[in-house]
Amino acid sequence: MNTTAIVNARIFDGEEVIPETSVLIEGARIVSIGGQAPDDAQIVDGRGATLLPGLIDAHVHTSLEALELALTFGVTTELEMQGMFTRDRRGAVTDDDRLADVRSAGFGITPPGGHPSELMGDGGGDDDDAPWEAEDADPEQWSDIVMPFSSTPDEAVAFIPRLQATGSDYIKFMIDDGAVEGAPGLPLLDDATIAAGVEEAHRRGLLTVAHTLTVDATASAIAGGIDGFVHLFMDRPSTPEIIDSIAASGAFVVPCVVLNASMMGIPATEFAADPRVRARLDDAWIATLESSYDRYPQGDLDDVLASVRALHDAGVDLLVGTDVSFPLPTLGGMAHGASVHHELQLLVRAGLTPPEALRAATATPARRFGLADRGRIRESLRADLVLVDGDPTARISDTLNIRQVWRRGTPLFARQ
Repeated sequence: MNTTAIVNARIFDGEEVIPETSVLIEGARIVSIGGQAPDDAQIVDGRGATLLPGLIDAHVHTSLEALELALTFGVTTELEMQGMFTRDRRGAVTDDDRLADVRSAGFGITPPGGHPSELMGDGGGDDDDAPWEAEDADPEQWSDIVMPFSSTPDEAVAFIPRLQATGSDYIKFMIDDGAVEGAPGLPLLDDATIAAGVEEAHRRGLLTVAHTLTVDATASAIAGGIDGFVHLFMDRPSTPEIIDSIAASGAFVVPCVVLNASMMGIPATEFAADPRVRARLDDAWIATLESSYDRYPQGDLDDVLASVRALHDAGVDLLVGTDVSFPLPTLGGMAHGASVHHELQLLVRAGLTPPEALRAATATPARRFGLADRGRIRESLRADLVLVDGDPTARISDTLNIRQVWRRGTPLFARQ
């Protein structure tokens, strides 16, 4: 079994900087922290660098190509919030150490004609961009896709076992009237349907998450007992009442600030100009970063950042997520892997300390999504690791100084 010793590194273990400066990997697992390296170990000198757990993006729409790209940025796990990579369909990913690992909701519960129908066709994408429409796609591969269109409590309840049976790792509810996307009047899940679906999911031991871009949708999800929000509302400033309601519910929030900025017409042009970003992206992804959704220009990014700070101050678990999807200018402002680093910077801008932001991309999403084998640097856990030059616990942008990435102990590359 291959043995690797990472020595002389600062170690952020997913929660805090620890005094130890070495980590020993055997095969796919971390076997010890601290101590001397055995004589037969391959030595990686981490002097001047910081070792982090592999980063987790808690909101994506992905593909095999995107999972490969994400890993180059130290994102070792992506959590898909609408798509194909459910438990029964991700065999090509699980054992491929050239790709980020993935978990998936499958398709979210929504009414017929509800979100995300407004993003299809001329609304910002088309079916040709879907993974099952790729030239090399096997139609049989997607034959058991469950499209859980629900208008009543009974329909929502009936879809939960079908989603579970086809491998959904968690259940997503779309609560969206289209106002923020520039498509007001979309059919909307009512409170009774949300509550019934959530209750059935919980009865089956499944985590539930909600797509909510408005305060009213957020309130509906809280009333329904949702476990987590995979967006942060952007239609108005936060109030003590909505912040207190989220905190009292125990739900986590994936703010996706990069997505909110894009919805407001703010492209990630400055971030894309960073040579540490640009060097790892092709022209299509650069063009995507430099564009935006631009569907809610009346929004105020400072209000979103203030909401993030208020949630943090109230003790709400915040998770890093991006809502990145495909390299299309109409879906702009994000790129797989890269935008996790942008989101970390925005969380610090909102008032989190760098260690608090790093927890939001490592230990916290692992805990909230039940990924007990990752997100921290601990003995017996997966050796999903990122070595970066500098000290991101003091300067968050140092996360982009990627020297080496390991996925299950397998090194992806070494910077030359």
